[in-house]
Amino acid sequence: MTELLHTILLALAFLALLGVVFEEVIHINKAKVTLFLGTVSWLLMFIFPESDAGLARIEEGLSESISEIAELWLFLVAAMTFVAYLNKKGLIQNLIYLFLPSRISEKMLLVLTGLFCFIFSSIADNITATLVSAALILSLNLEAKKTLRFAALVVFAVNSGGVALITGDVTTLMIFLSGHVGVLQLLYLSLPALLGVVALTLMLSFGLKGNVVIEKRMTPIRKVDLIIAVVFLSTILLTIAFNALFHIPPMLTFLAGMSLMFLVARFFEDDDEDPIMDYIRVIEFETLLFFLGILLLVGMLKEIGVLESLVSLYELMPPVLANYMMGVLSAGIDNVPLTAAVLKSGIDMTTQEWMGLTYAVGVGGSLLVIGSAAGIVMMSKIGALTFGRYVRFILPLLVAYTIGYAGAWVLGHWMF
Repeated sequence: MTELLHTILLALAFLALLGVVFEEVIHINKAKVTLFLGTVSWLLMFIFPESDAGLARIEEGLSESISEIAELWLFLVAAMTFVAYLNKKGLIQNLIYLFLPSRISEKMLLVLTGLFCFIFSSIADNITATLVSAALILSLNLEAKKTLRFAALVVFAVNSGGVALITGDVTTLMIFLSGHVGVLQLLYLSLPALLGVVALTLMLSFGLKGNVVIEKRMTPIRKVDLIIAVVFLSTILLTIAFNALFHIPPMLTFLAGMSLMFLVARFFEDDDEDPIMDYIRVIEFETLLFFLGILLLVGMLKEIGVLESLVSLYELMPPVLANYMMGVLSAGIDNVPLTAAVLKSGIDMTTQEWMGLTYAVGVGGSLLVIGSAAGIVMMSKIGALTFGRYVRFILPLLVAYTIGYAGAWVLGHWMF
């Protein structure tokens, strides 16, 4: 029965992937498909456990998955509420207008967008960076085909920006805490990560010949809006500091920042005309439900041992190739449990090879739009961005990822 159950569960995961890929064909929202199949998979595991011990393990696994999902949900709620408020009040557009000229070529705009996303995601977390970057793209009012290029670059640049910091990506922190790489060695990874972003920017810039005229309509900013903007920036900085110094989950710091935002609005009596709690209602709950379904499916795959079996790649090929493939696999499987499986396997690798794995699992998820939190958030914000349309950029994304990975390997070889 166990083998049959595992086959059925794998089939459900595959159906979920097909539901996302063919969303435009079947006209069923991807969040509905993944949520249904994700919950059904766990129901089947509870109904047909291997034994009493197996049932206890499933209960523990579900509790662990729900805990991870809840932490992500709460973080997203806080971050999205901040961005929704600042965007509605015009602060994000005003900031863009301050730094961009009134007329700029599309190629130069693409370059500046890539650099902004790379740098900002190094300072903030990738979800916040994606939310802000999506607001930036939408404010430019580009035609759909060009918007998709910018969106693909944003996803790749955001994931690349945080790969060299222990606060920028969870997998980077995991590998650092395992003692396989040091802070200085991680910081060096920003060079090949930036190289990959530059390579993708050059490839996506082909065919962009026009100019963008930016109509600078500055929105009057009130004192309360500026204070909330300061609260937002302070929350980002404190999230990084508190996580690095005290290991405080980013979710907790962002929730504290959001609650302070509510109090500031109440203090200035802004709630009377524009209730700030209402901004929670404009959050993309479809994104949250999609995350829920995806993470339930990933948790199921972890429980039936699929993720651990992927580590057998290191027995079939040298670490330099296995690490590269792990990055590719992370485009379809959550990189956190994938990295955990590699760490728990006790694989013996050099510092150079661990640096390669750090880059691979941090950036490889960019190859598919469902492979990273940045991609899922971007897909929820950019209406024209679907799984199928993002796949059209798979070749330049794969080339950029390969260039960045090769740069990480060469850098590690030169350093050690």
